[in-house]
Amino acid sequence: MYRYDQYDQAMVDARVEEFRDQTRRRLEGRLTEDQFKPLRLMNGLYLQLHAYMLRVAIPYGTLDSRQMHMLADIADKYDRGYGHFTTRQNIQYNWIKLEDAGDILADLASVEMHAIQTSGNCIRNISSDHFAGAAADEVVDPRPYAELLRQWSSFHPEFSYLPRKFKIAVIASDTDRAAMRLHDIGIQIVRNEADELGAAFYVGGGMGRTPMIAPCINAFVPLDRMVTYAEAALRVYNRHGRRDNKYKARIKILVHELGAEEYTRQVEEEFAHLLGQGVEPPFAELERIRGYFEDPLFEDGLSAELDRSDPDFALWVDRNTIAHKAPGYVSAVISLKPVGGIPGDATAEQMHLMADLARDYSFDELRVMHTQNIVLPHVRKADLHALWTALEAAGLGSPNLDTIEDIIACPGLDYCSLANARSIPVAQKISERFAANGKTEALGQLKLKISGCINACGHHHAGHIGILGVDKKGVENYQLLLGGSEAEDVSLAKITGPGFDEAGIVDAVETAADVYLRERQDGERFLDTYRRIGMTPFKEALYG
Repeated sequence: MYRYDQYDQAMVDARVEEFRDQTRRRLEGRLTEDQFKPLRLMNGLYLQLHAYMLRVAIPYGTLDSRQMHMLADIADKYDRGYGHFTTRQNIQYNWIKLEDAGDILADLASVEMHAIQTSGNCIRNISSDHFAGAAADEVVDPRPYAELLRQWSSFHPEFSYLPRKFKIAVIASDTDRAAMRLHDIGIQIVRNEADELGAAFYVGGGMGRTPMIAPCINAFVPLDRMVTYAEAALRVYNRHGRRDNKYKARIKILVHELGAEEYTRQVEEEFAHLLGQGVEPPFAELERIRGYFEDPLFEDGLSAELDRSDPDFALWVDRNTIAHKAPGYVSAVISLKPVGGIPGDATAEQMHLMADLARDYSFDELRVMHTQNIVLPHVRKADLHALWTALEAAGLGSPNLDTIEDIIACPGLDYCSLANARSIPVAQKISERFAANGKTEALGQLKLKISGCINACGHHHAGHIGILGVDKKGVENYQLLLGGSEAEDVSLAKITGPGFDEAGIVDAVETAADVYLRERQDGERFLDTYRRIGMTPFKEALYG
């Protein structure tokens, strides 16, 4: 994984001291909240319903045990003993005191971490495939390219105050595990017919108030010009993006209003201009970065056999391990979705344990998944039973990856000042319902996502089943959506009809699941059946 050089460390250390001074002045009353707000947002500090929330950057989701131990220590020392892992592969702390913020940033800097550009109208944390470097189907490890983009975008003088926040994802396989086409810029590293590596650019995706799927504006940009092409795409947006209306400020609106063809024409024109000015990406820097992402020393000749005599262990292996490019290894997913739990939450004790398990079983590496789980990317099959035993004892062994119990949910009205409805209790009740009724196994792959407001931090537009909480005359109301996907078969979910109260939405989810069980054909996922039969059978069952 990437290690800070002297410039990275100096940059982060300088920001810590700068923010310490800004915080001191705010506490002394020398800065008003209006003056302080843009300064704290530049450092990932939000003022939520009950306290400050700090969002820590985890670039492309990659951590080592030392960093995970620090995240656990921060949860214990400065929060209430837990942290919340997010859909952008970050972690959030919900109970931060302003007077502690500088010390937290200093602790993060001591293990090569920060909270810079995790909020505000700038380029946010670069996300990627959580199985990068381990997946058998990738053409190359995408993380060095994500790191190159991180370095390019950090404190970029032209893009520090964009019309709106900006999100980039980088993948390198045809299987999309990062919701790439629902980002402002999605980049897929591909090979052309000449076996050359290049970048396919998808621009103008996003969820929120106006969900859109990004069109492909260029199917092959040579990799040594990827950063320049990204810069051209950002420049056109920065030039024309709406700054008078935050609801129309995202790049997806610009691409939609200009049209993909005209937007592409302007990007190509800007790209040519940059190349003509001699603006070239730091490709030599990429070669330096690549050295940090060499494969671990995988053992040869490992056995692929497993003792599956314990049915609970066998079920966890079947559901929560993913094929690896190296024989004898798998990627093992640690579920942060126990039945009745809060999706994405982990206690300090659990984080310490995951750090130790990464050190012992996964070459000292962990990944935060955009599904709010944790993955150990490189685990020997021979170590799986010992790993599972430790996870099970700590409440981290739930065998539910990609099932209806593996729910994505935002913090909702329990924490967020923007939310209209609670997400957490709904997620808890749905997981409890399906654990009790025994339908999880029969349903197979069914991705359920919940947002507490139209901002869609829970990705409800991309759920096979999505739930959106809204305020209906002062009462929490939940809309049910069907048919979304964030994967390579990307689609946006559609609202079924009138919303439900909290108890009613749990019943509605089970009703929709029962329609699928009744109507499905051999081998169909919920999403496949929905696409084949359409909305009508579901609406009839839901509303009569």
